[in-house]
Amino acid sequence: MSDTKPALPDHLSINPRSPHYAEECLQHDIGIRLNGKEITNVEEYCISEGWVKVASPRALDRRGQPMLVKRKGTVEAFYE
Repeated sequence: MSDTKPALPDHLSINPRSPHYAEECLQHDIGIRLNGKEITNVEEYCISEGWVKVASPRALDRRGQPMLVKRKGTVEAFYE
């Protein structure tokens, strides 16, 4: 079995309800750097627009899901 990894998309989400969800990419460990610092709790990212969304520690939306906070900067995605 070959260990080929698909190219990481420009916009990726870990939420299966999102149109930017890509299961074939999420089968591998993905790392995200924002402004040179590695972040581990990223829910969604967009490299071209320069943002990541991370879950708020306490706030929930009306469906009971954690609220997402957008952080802007230089985004780099890579396979670990």
